[in-house]
Amino acid sequence: MPPFEYRGGELYCEGVALRQVAETVGTPTYVYSKNAVLDNYQAFDRAFASVPHAIFYAIKANASLALLSALAKAGAGADIASGGELFKALKAGIPAKRIIFAGVGKTREEMREALKAEIFLFNVESASELRTLDQVAQELGVRAPVALRVNPDVDPQTHKYIATGLRSAKFGIPVTQALAEYEAAARMSGIEVVGAQMHIGSQLTSVAPIADSLARVAALVRQLREHGTEITAVDIGGGLGIRYRDEQPPTPDEYASALLPMLTELGVTVLLEPGRWMVGNAGVLLTRMLYAKQTPDKRFLIVDAAMNDLIRPSLYEAYHEIRPVRERAGDGEKVDVVGPVCESTDFLAKDREMPRVDEGDLLAVMSAGAYGFVMSSQYNARPRAAEVLVEGGRYRVVKRRETYEDLIAGEIPE
Repeated sequence: MPPFEYRGGELYCEGVALRQVAETVGTPTYVYSKNAVLDNYQAFDRAFASVPHAIFYAIKANASLALLSALAKAGAGADIASGGELFKALKAGIPAKRIIFAGVGKTREEMREALKAEIFLFNVESASELRTLDQVAQELGVRAPVALRVNPDVDPQTHKYIATGLRSAKFGIPVTQALAEYEAAARMSGIEVVGAQMHIGSQLTSVAPIADSLARVAALVRQLREHGTEITAVDIGGGLGIRYRDEQPPTPDEYASALLPMLTELGVTVLLEPGRWMVGNAGVLLTRMLYAKQTPDKRFLIVDAAMNDLIRPSLYEAYHEIRPVRERAGDGEKVDVVGPVCESTDFLAKDREMPRVDEGDLLAVMSAGAYGFVMSSQYNARPRAAEVLVEGGRYRVVKRRETYEDLIAGEIPE
C-alpha cells in the first residue's frame, strides 16, 4: 500500500489525514511515513540476502533524528559526510561500528572525532586526504580502516549537479591512479586497507552505468589481490533513483540481480549506501495556498512554502508532483506554484497542469522526503518548517517549527 493515497476524497499518510496535521501543526510542514522508510530498508536487505552485506543509510538525504533512530533499531548503519552527521548518527543510537565516513573535505578534527569513536570505515577520496588521515591516526596511536573511493569515469546518466563518477568530478581517485594509491596506503603505519568504494551519482534510473562502474572496480580488486593487497569489502555506494514523474528506476531486486554475480565472484562483504530511495517517496511537504494571482501571461498560485523550504526545483529544475489535499475533479489549469521569497527562482512548479484550487486550500508537494528539510535555510528570515512522523494512525512532531527567536540564536549584537 502506498504511504500517501486518497481516501474518501482526502489525502492520507498511512492512517492520518494530512488535513488533520495541517490543522494542528500548521504549514509548511514535512510529513514522513515511518513504515514506508522501514519497508524500503527491508527491501534492500532482502535483495542482497544471498551475500554478506551491510546497509549504511546516507544521512544526507534526510537527517531526522526520529527516522535515524527507527533505522538504527532496524539494524541500519549510517553513511556520513561531516562531523555533524557523525554526531547525529551517534545521538540516534547508530553504533560507531556501523558508520562510514565519506566526503572530499574531512578536517583533521573530524578525522579525530571519527577515530576516537572507532567508526567502521573511512572512504578516502584523495592522496592528500590519505596522508592526513595517516598522520592523525598515528598521533592517536590507532590505525584508520580505509576504502579508497574510486572514480571510474562512467556517465551516470543523471543531472550534471548530482553526477559524481565522471573524471571531471571532484569526487574519488581516478581509477587509473588507484593502484598506486593503494600501494602507498599499504605502506602507511596509520592506515589499514579494508575495501574499495564507488558512488557515481544520485537519482540513477538505469542499472547499466552502475554495473559498468562495478566491473571496473572489480577489475581493480583482482589486480590489488595479485599485488598482495587483500580487499575484504566492496562499497557500491548509493544513488538508486525514485519515481518523481515518469521515471522507471530499477527496484532493489533488479539492482541486486545486475550486480550480485560480480560481487559473489569477488567473495567480499557488500556495503550499500542508499539514501534517496529509502526516504524520497516516504515524505511530502504540506503547504497552504495563500493567494491566486492572474497576470496577462500567467496564473500564479502563491503558497506558504518556498525555495528556502524545498530548494530542489530552483536548484535542479527538479519535478515534484503537487496534489490537492482535498481531491478535486473537473477541468484543470496551467499554473506556476510559487512561494513568498523575493527571488524569481522561488517556485515549486512551473507551467504545471493542476486541478483548480482555491485560496486557503492545502497542497502536498510529493516525493519530498529526500533532500528537502536537510537543504532548507532561513533565507528571508523565514523560520524553518516543522517535521512530523506518521506511524499507522498516529503522528507526532519530531522537529518543532522554528520561532523568530531561533533566527537570532547564536548571534552577538553590538
